[in-house]
Amino acid sequence: MSDKLILGSRGSQLALWQTEWVKAMLEKTFPKLHVEIRLIKTKGDKILDSPLSKIGDKGLFTREIEQAMLDNQIDAAVHSLKDLPTQLPEGLCIGAIGKREDARDVFIANTKKGYKRFEELSGGATIATSSLRRKSQLLHARPDLNIVDVRGNLNTRLAKLDESDWDGMILARAGVIRLGFDNRITETLSFEQMLPAVGQGALAVEIRENDHRIEEYFQPLNSQPTNISTCGERALLRYLEGGCQIPIGAYGRIEDNVFQLDALIGSIDGKKIVRGKIHGKPEESEPLGKSLAKSLLECGGKEILDSIRTTEDGH
Repeated sequence: MSDKLILGSRGSQLALWQTEWVKAMLEKTFPKLHVEIRLIKTKGDKILDSPLSKIGDKGLFTREIEQAMLDNQIDAAVHSLKDLPTQLPEGLCIGAIGKREDARDVFIANTKKGYKRFEELSGGATIATSSLRRKSQLLHARPDLNIVDVRGNLNTRLAKLDESDWDGMILARAGVIRLGFDNRITETLSFEQMLPAVGQGALAVEIRENDHRIEEYFQPLNSQPTNISTCGERALLRYLEGGCQIPIGAYGRIEDNVFQLDALIGSIDGKKIVRGKIHGKPEESEPLGKSLAKSLLECGGKEILDSIRTTEDGH
């Protein structure tokens, strides 16, 4: 085995944390392996003044890195699984999915305000989030809320919250924990309150297909339960053809050797939400995800998605 491996990564603090973690795990497992990190800027990193839903699809944070891999400039890439499109470019595949961190979202109250929990928010409160999925669920629970868009890395977002008159912000718990901002969390939202994004909390390593040398290095990082759970979520998303611009939430997990999947499709204004669940054998997580997607479409999800896409096409 060659003893050098180049990992591609975005330059954000969270992306670097994730890539450094994978590098450390690789070097611990393979002491003779030298791992180098190469930073690559993606479209999503360059355009910071527009909401994600306005700039394009889910390849926003991956396309340039994937091209570098296809050009043999890097050997593998570390992503947040939720940023990785369900259809990968030809010639690439997922080499490993690491053990999932807590997949829930958290509420971070503005320290200048007197409350800690989401349910304590006063009428017409302002909440910051960059996600249409969160916006839909927030407005469904509280139609009176004012939702503002916020972009940038975690430090930037928290600084914007502190400088603003916003009442709070919703973020993924995994990122907040990984970067050591646990003390800023004022409430962890339950899955009933807020279903996460597909793949939230999990790290994925993307590699070239049939590159068995590289694949072998990442096998020890692979978590089978996380793989099964997120495979079901991604099958659901693939069937619904969801990108950043469609509010879809899903959470899969294995409980007592049974695969459980909850999912929803929501309108952007939160007025309509179709939610469902399914369970079955862990080895059937993919067909179960697809089956739940079909069920959601039949129960009103299709009308919601058609309405969102019609609005988008009209812009």
